[in-house]
Amino acid sequence: MRLSRFSKPGKSSDPGEDWPVYGGNNAGNRYSALNQINKDNVKNLQPAWSYDTGENKDPQQRGMDMQCQPIVINGIMYGTTPRLKVFAIEAATGKELWKFDPFADPNVRPRFHPVRGVVYWQEGNDRRILYTAGSTLYAINADNGQLIKGFGKNGEVDFHEGLGNKETYGYDINNFNIRSTTPGVIYKNLLITGSSVSEGGDALPGHIRAFDVRTGKLAWVFRTIPLPGEYGYETWSKDSYKKLGGANCWAGMVIDEKRGTVFLGTGSPSVDFYGGARKGTNLFANCVIALDAQTGKRRWHFQTVHHDLWDRDIPCPPNLITVKSKGKTVDAVAQATKDGLIFLFDRDTGKPLFDVKEIAAPTANALPGEQPWPTQPVPVKPAPFANQTLTEADITNRTAEAHAYVLDRFTNSIKGPKNQPPTLEGSLLYGIGGGAEWGGTAADPNGIMYVNSNNMLWWLKMRDAKEKSDGKTLSKGNVLFNTNCAACHATDGKSSPATQAYPSLKDIGKRMTRAQISTLLETGRGRMPSFQHIAKADRDELVNFLLNVETKPAANDIHVVADIEKTVADFPHAPPYVNNGNVQFRDQDNYPAIKPPWGTLNAIDLNTGEYLWKVTLGEYPELTKQGISPTGTENHGGPIVTAGGLLFIAATYDEKLRAFDTKTGKVVWEYKLPAGGFATPITYMVNGKQYIAIAAGGARYGLKAGGTYVAFALP
Repeated sequence: MRLSRFSKPGKSSDPGEDWPVYGGNNAGNRYSALNQINKDNVKNLQPAWSYDTGENKDPQQRGMDMQCQPIVINGIMYGTTPRLKVFAIEAATGKELWKFDPFADPNVRPRFHPVRGVVYWQEGNDRRILYTAGSTLYAINADNGQLIKGFGKNGEVDFHEGLGNKETYGYDINNFNIRSTTPGVIYKNLLITGSSVSEGGDALPGHIRAFDVRTGKLAWVFRTIPLPGEYGYETWSKDSYKKLGGANCWAGMVIDEKRGTVFLGTGSPSVDFYGGARKGTNLFANCVIALDAQTGKRRWHFQTVHHDLWDRDIPCPPNLITVKSKGKTVDAVAQATKDGLIFLFDRDTGKPLFDVKEIAAPTANALPGEQPWPTQPVPVKPAPFANQTLTEADITNRTAEAHAYVLDRFTNSIKGPKNQPPTLEGSLLYGIGGGAEWGGTAADPNGIMYVNSNNMLWWLKMRDAKEKSDGKTLSKGNVLFNTNCAACHATDGKSSPATQAYPSLKDIGKRMTRAQISTLLETGRGRMPSFQHIAKADRDELVNFLLNVETKPAANDIHVVADIEKTVADFPHAPPYVNNGNVQFRDQDNYPAIKPPWGTLNAIDLNTGEYLWKVTLGEYPELTKQGISPTGTENHGGPIVTAGGLLFIAATYDEKLRAFDTKTGKVVWEYKLPAGGFATPITYMVNGKQYIAIAAGGARYGLKAGGTYVAFALP
């Protein structure tokens, strides 16, 4: 029997005073009933303590932003550092109690990636922290930070477990990268978890899995890319499962313990932006899914994007709320999307509570071999919370020069309605980076949802992966780059690192040595996975390409072929077309290319589908000084809401943590953090005092890095 997680001897607390799970509660509401800090006294909020992880100070560590939303159990805070260590500190003082380093063994190569939180489980005096670092799932004693020897092999489970075998897929899954950025959920004695996989040609399948918390043994698997004979297999090309991956839940999930149902959203299938090898709607990619938490069997699903060609993953966990619908109280599940939509479903049946229409989508000008799906689902309500289409009237007028700069790109790109297929000519679009982001949505008991949003424009231009601009045959290193790296990185140098989700690799040799590049390919860092599955000799060829070292052409290489059908037959999958490296389009002064607002915060009544308010989120101080009204900024991280009538959120590029009045959307308090707070805050109470805490990690798009957790309280 699983006992209360709050039963630790000598450390009793009211469950409502803790922040026990990622998202605040099993429903993922990011809501707290605490109201000691409220609209009347929040102006007095001040720093109470800080905890310096000691990391992100070495320039070689930069780029590993902290996205962790810690948890608090019985006065103890558990979280992660930029270099994936787990810590326990006193939640009232920030005093460190213990720290676990998954890479303490010098023989273990570190594989760094964002970790947004950890999971806590308790049975009697057995208290455990579970999380994933690299491709290993760990179980740690919550009292002392030591590995639980009876879990898996000495406290470790290979995170490839349950994905499949070579007999099924034709390749060794264990040789390819997998990790988990967002913590799973606990149901009884099961840890249910998603995963993060590559978005390129080496993407593993994103199956949902459950592990026994006590032993680490695999309990069940739900395959998000069906095998022959399974429901949904017919929505893919024949044998797609052997060459394509993705359809993974990287953003997190929520659990309805009463119903025994886990709710989650999945990402796009590989490869991003080209789907010639996966004709069909591609279930269960881009779906909201309800699974039986005990068995993993599907109860219902709803696909939010058919045959995704735009990297429109479900970007955040669903939110379980209760609303009034047609005069009845309904337990519902709400899902925000990258392209600014909110879908609301009956929790039991999956039926939309606001009508959803299948809207015609463009199919002309698609790349050879591609078959875009002719319709896409759009809810009638609520109205989108992010920009949907681009017109000339939307182009920035910040300065005449900026307007002319952006107008030139606009004039020379593919234009038209939303959901244009990617092309060789290039197109401007919204949604690659959100809309909604991984920070998630908050909701109060009255059915009001709060979501922060981005209005950022992206430049998507495809190119033939078999051709080089100078007409020469590709080198083997170039082929390897197109297969493994081009989905994220550009090499043409036409965009600065500040305008890309992943930096351009143009002139990388001026910033890193050959040895540093080779090590990075082996270990990974930040959002970049390890490429240990590539043979060392091939990694050397890839480094040669990045450093512009001349090598022999790869005319006879298996991946360099003339026809599409042969190209799509291999794993790692070598798509015939690759994108230009996830380029965000800004003006020549590095400001967003469209008119503000560039970042917003929205309050939506999901009982009616109507907006209560929409305000800008963040500012560029230098523009404000010029007399320009606050524009909002791109934002990463999410909100929390309290019974004190407050919403707390950081997320912005001005590095501030803010409190908003939930009734009006007015800022009632703000504080400049030591680094950007690109994480979601928490609130909790210890010894009668309420705290607000957040990870200040910075390190996005050229901003300074940090490694500090900061807590605030009333004096």
